[in-house]
Amino acid sequence: MKADKDLIIIGAGPGGMAAAQYGARANLKVLVIEQMAPGGQALNISDLENYPGIPEPISGFEFSQNMEKQAETFGAEFLTASATKLIKNGDIFTVTTSNGEFTSLAVIMSTGAKPRLLEVKGEKEYSGRGVSYCATCDGPFFKDKKILVVGGGDAACDEASFLSNLSSKITMIHRKDRFRAQKSLADRVMKNKKIKVKFNTVLKEIKGDFKVGSVILENTLTGKVKEEKMDAVFIFIGSLPQTSLIPDEKTDEGGFVITNQRMETETPGLFVVGDLRATPFRQVIVAAGEGAVATHCATQHIDDIKGMRYV
Repeated sequence: MKADKDLIIIGAGPGGMAAAQYGARANLKVLVIEQMAPGGQALNISDLENYPGIPEPISGFEFSQNMEKQAETFGAEFLTASATKLIKNGDIFTVTTSNGEFTSLAVIMSTGAKPRLLEVKGEKEYSGRGVSYCATCDGPFFKDKKILVVGGGDAACDEASFLSNLSSKITMIHRKDRFRAQKSLADRVMKNKKIKVKFNTVLKEIKGDFKVGSVILENTLTGKVKEEKMDAVFIFIGSLPQTSLIPDEKTDEGGFVITNQRMETETPGLFVVGDLRATPFRQVIVAAGEGAVATHCATQHIDDIKGMRYV
């Protein structure tokens, strides 16, 4: 059986698109399958300002468009479809999608992660009606409104800073006594007069009438509970890796896939990059670097199958 492609990349986040560019430049037949717009969670970044070589802040949307265009320029093919099944038979992988089946000699998984839910009363009921997980997507709907931001990591601080451009009534809560975000991001929030920070505070309930109207907050040190009026709740408390296509691969306690330094899983020819992978640091530049490494190693795997490995 002959494969349709040399390399299939599932997911077009920064890791997947970097992999696509390197694969196409290596003269591989590359297919990128993405169910939504290329960019992944990078699309939610309002100002990407820490990517080497880009001195001026750039929106995640524009950055993602540039990555897609660059990969296509080298010959990578993009397909908008949902991947529903991945199996391997011998040396051949078969990917079943909403737009047909495709085969390849290697697969790079870049399906990323989706926002983790807080699992409090009212969260699901008011999702899309004041509860959101994307400030750049939904923030403009709440200009000059009272907004609660939940979380203490990089994403929470970055999104809170973005929302402060839309409203001066931002309250940010974190369950611990300090942020776990990078110091530069945390300092920016602490110095922002439009953001009121409450540490040692958790969200217990979201209330309203059709849409968000108020929240119940609890101080974890005193146990004091207070209801505050809010128009929106933005939740940024981490991510859940999207591993449904590879449920049998080894993962860490958080469900993120474990690989070696070559981005290889325990299945020969299957590689994992980006937010799906177990890593101590999740950033756009990290994902892009992993994509390059994965494609380099996938190329060696493909050459081995074809009997073309350079020794």
